[in-house]
Amino acid sequence: MAELTETQAYTGKRGVTGLWSNQKFQRGLITAVATFLCILGVVVIMFPVAWMISTSLKTEAAALQFPPQWIPKPAVWHNYWVALTSNPFGIYFKNSMLYAITVMVLQTLSSALAAYGFAKLRAPGKNLIFLFVLATLMLPYEVTLIPQYVMFAKMGWLDSYKPLIIPQIFGASYSIFLLRQFMRGIPRDYEEAALIDGASYFSIWWRIILPLSMPALGAVAIITFMWHYNNFMGPLLYINSRLLYPVQLGLQQFQAPHGGTEYNLLMAASLVTILPPVIVFYFAQRFFIQGIVISGVKG
Repeated sequence: MAELTETQAYTGKRGVTGLWSNQKFQRGLITAVATFLCILGVVVIMFPVAWMISTSLKTEAAALQFPPQWIPKPAVWHNYWVALTSNPFGIYFKNSMLYAITVMVLQTLSSALAAYGFAKLRAPGKNLIFLFVLATLMLPYEVTLIPQYVMFAKMGWLDSYKPLIIPQIFGASYSIFLLRQFMRGIPRDYEEAALIDGASYFSIWWRIILPLSMPALGAVAIITFMWHYNNFMGPLLYINSRLLYPVQLGLQQFQAPHGGTEYNLLMAASLVTILPPVIVFYFAQRFFIQGIVISGVKG
């Protein structure tokens, strides 16, 4: 092969350099790589969901077959009816929704009230108290589990939702932090104008701060709902009566202690139980994303 002349080599090098310096080409390459990574991430995330759907439509024997069959033949749609009627899942759903919605409302309002104090009001030692609130984020749940259980047992709160709901009335540290960051970005002009008109601090919080904080409140409400709807450890500790079970404990009824778990029914019931969080996030994702982004950059 003949060697390239100096002019040809220079021209080729210049052509490659010009290609890489082309902004349109760079943007197209970055977009293609980002799209590929997003598709790869979606495939990885959706793999367990696809496995659940496939298993939920199989017979009990086919669910244990190896190698697994992705497309069940035939598809047993009756599994969903059996899964939801073999246990009182209607009662489980009602318990979970009442518990999660109650905590969501109470915790969001109480956290917003505490966040308003930390963000807008002047008080000696306010920043030190807020530091103690943040320090509770680093305290593992296992450290406080036994003392709390003993305390609630002596108060006679076992086998009820009181240990799961009443402590949440006083707010959550992460929610307080998120809302404080957002409220610090609200101009003080609104508060000063309201104070001149004779409004109280509670009126300012209720009529001005809360309406302006709707994106952050939506994000906190969604996070709180999903966390407590999926809570398993708390109900496992404090709930004993079967009619008080949430859906997370109800799913445990399909698991056999020494083998024989009906995985097809378990997957069918699990798919139904994830619908409420998916529906909530679908309709409120705009508030969730906006609240997370704004709360993270303000303050």
